[in-house]
Amino acid sequence: MFRFIVRRLLQLIPALFGLSILLFIWLHRLPGGPETAILGERGTPEMRAAIRQNLGLDEPILVQYGRFMRRMLRLDLGSSIATKREVTTEFLQRFPGTVELAVTALIIAIAVGIPLGYLAARRRGKLLDHVSVAGSLIGVCIPVFFLAYVLKAIFAENLHLFPSSGRQDPTLEATRITNFFVLDGLMTREWDAAADAIWHLVLPGIALASIPLAIIVRITRASVLEVLGEDFVRTAEAKGLTERVVRQRHVLRNAMLPVATTIGLLTGGLLSGAVLTETVFAFSGIGAFIADSISQRDYPVLMGFIMIIAVLFVLVNLLVDLSYSLIDPRVRVR
Repeated sequence: MFRFIVRRLLQLIPALFGLSILLFIWLHRLPGGPETAILGERGTPEMRAAIRQNLGLDEPILVQYGRFMRRMLRLDLGSSIATKREVTTEFLQRFPGTVELAVTALIIAIAVGIPLGYLAARRRGKLLDHVSVAGSLIGVCIPVFFLAYVLKAIFAENLHLFPSSGRQDPTLEATRITNFFVLDGLMTREWDAAADAIWHLVLPGIALASIPLAIIVRITRASVLEVLGEDFVRTAEAKGLTERVVRQRHVLRNAMLPVATTIGLLTGGLLSGAVLTETVFAFSGIGAFIADSISQRDYPVLMGFIMIIAVLFVLVNLLVDLSYSLIDPRVRVR
């Protein structure tokens, strides 16, 4: 197990190296540049040249890349051009919001998707199966931003059942410890603050969970159907084992491996793909900040945030690989 973890962490090095090259080339191909973000469209050529010289953007691209890699190795991500604050500080301030939103979406997707997919497989060809398959297809087809706008218009702006924006009511004088608003409310026993933060997560969480939920339903259904046709399941039923034992020991456990793989991939996508949802609900996470950084050509923020997200994505999938041996003891990580 230890050798496997070390090997996977070492595989992170070439992956990040390749990503850094692609990211560096992409950012330098963007129209405009940091000088445009700083000066706007009214800057003179002399002023633009001075800023490019100060930032080192007039040097050869290999020199710029080498300087960037040296800073990365020292865990120095630089400072934001727009806010003048360190990239690490900006990330730590906004990342808890995105984590709360991604975890909420993942809980909704797993809590609904796995039972629904399992029941659809057990009732194959019946009404529940048809409804779940059609519903999952619709869930995949509907764009997240469109669903977010619909939910916001109906449940927030018309029915006033949920807040339409933000992470928490600004009038609450909540204590901040970790910047995870729900966790802070629980730790300080400020139950109203925790409940309000959860209430703000409902609509964006549902919108962000729509596509992962649909995918988990379809993967679970297909995986359970495949396992139900295996000989060991029929043997277990022929031995007279109860349905509960057959379901828990033989069907669900064997069907969960592809579902766990899917959940791992979706988790990384949720962390990096919440841009539209955060924008619609004015949710202060890294997604909305990255979108603003792209429009402002804030190169240090884009480089730092994307590299950190890539590392987190690899670590999440490492945890998924390690979970295989827990889900099915026959699988041994080598």
